[in-house]
Amino acid sequence: MKIRCFDLTAVSAARAPALALLTLALATALGGCAITRKDPPPPVTAPAEYKETDLWRHAQPGAAEAVPPSWWTLFNDPVLNDLQARLVIGNETLKVSIAQVASARAAVDASSSALLPSLSLGLSGTRSASPDGSVSGGSISRGPTNSAQLSLSTSWEADLWGRLRLASEGAQATLQASADDLAAARLSAQTTLAQSYFSLRTAEAQEALYERSVKSYERFLSLTEARYQGGVAARSDVLQAQTQLRSAQAQLLETQATRAQLAHAIAVLLGLPPSALELSANATLPAPPGVPRMVPSELLERRPDIAAAQRRVAAAYAQIGVADAAFYPSLSLSASGGYRSSTLSNLVSAPNLFWSIGPSLALSIFDNGQHKLASAQARASADSAVATYRQTVLTAMQEVEDNLILADRLAREAQLQQEAVDSAQRNLGLVTEQYRAGTVSFLEVTTAQNSAFSAEASLLSIRNRQLAAVNLLLKNIAGRWMPASG
Repeated sequence: MKIRCFDLTAVSAARAPALALLTLALATALGGCAITRKDPPPPVTAPAEYKETDLWRHAQPGAAEAVPPSWWTLFNDPVLNDLQARLVIGNETLKVSIAQVASARAAVDASSSALLPSLSLGLSGTRSASPDGSVSGGSISRGPTNSAQLSLSTSWEADLWGRLRLASEGAQATLQASADDLAAARLSAQTTLAQSYFSLRTAEAQEALYERSVKSYERFLSLTEARYQGGVAARSDVLQAQTQLRSAQAQLLETQATRAQLAHAIAVLLGLPPSALELSANATLPAPPGVPRMVPSELLERRPDIAAAQRRVAAAYAQIGVADAAFYPSLSLSASGGYRSSTLSNLVSAPNLFWSIGPSLALSIFDNGQHKLASAQARASADSAVATYRQTVLTAMQEVEDNLILADRLAREAQLQQEAVDSAQRNLGLVTEQYRAGTVSFLEVTTAQNSAFSAEASLLSIRNRQLAAVNLLLKNIAGRWMPASG
């Protein structure tokens, strides 16, 4: 229930303009203070250094070159560059985020317009009759009467307690959060595309490995069958060779299916049906870029998801001020004027002029606790936003730590595994020659073949994981190794 404390619209015509001007000056003076503002807590402070101090240290100016905005170009793959350019145009998820930014921008404009006076123009006409008749010019008319009115009215709410300005600030923070969400969504989609592409190239490399293995197993099967026909090899050697061949052929089909599914996933990321994308096969994986040492606090500040969470904290605290302002009286200034007559011919004339002007002050004194509940809800929402923001920062720190150590260890692991592949290949060559000479059994050949195949397959898996770790690390630090200059 609202009770008007003051209603000054009925003052005399001589005093109304002066009173309105006095009210306007007072409202302007009081509006300079947003007494319901509640400042949000300070941002979370990032640690001075990473836990893995033997690997990562503070970066010095010029210690590493800044990654360009098209961060994926570090992988030096023209096909990936082309796919990334098509992603930002066709991805449907990004279009949703773009629409959300446009909606938030409209909300900012709406909240800003609430600070300005509103103006309306009206033109109406009526024809009416009543059993008692109507009075016109001192006489009673029993017939229908006409009435026409042309009016202009304006109203303005004085922002005494900062409610409107806080609402505008909250809308602006929400807009910035939506823009950060768009940047985060774009970065996430780019990272997903890059990882899908790396997995696709890995599947193609595995497919090439299985094809080579199938051809090798076919040759050994022919050789073993010939030795069996000559009475040199046992029947079990032929069966073992057949088992190896059929297993490799089955794995080749599985890898081909995986490659096709990854191509379908890439097409959907680009906003295309799976059948509309054709990617030429390339069994070569891109080389992962080297990872420099870096400063965690500067890296985390650039993450769009952290920026969005912090903006939402600001918006939530602005909403507290909006809710608390409802406890105070609202002051509005309104004015209207126009012409009213029974005919249109002389509507706009001095005798038909009417006008009114005056302030209005209203205060809610009993609302069943609605304002108190709204304030409590705003504070709970602010607490939730703060907790979400802090958790986002903690998660970001963990992601950076995880992928820093993973990228480093996988780089070392890839070197060791490459040495294992070289050794396994040399061993396979020696055992094959010995088998041809009849000095070793087929079991030793099978063991050497499986060892060489497993070593090479493990190397491909490690390289794919290494690309994924560097790719995710670039996502974790918003696509740059070092802060942008300037």
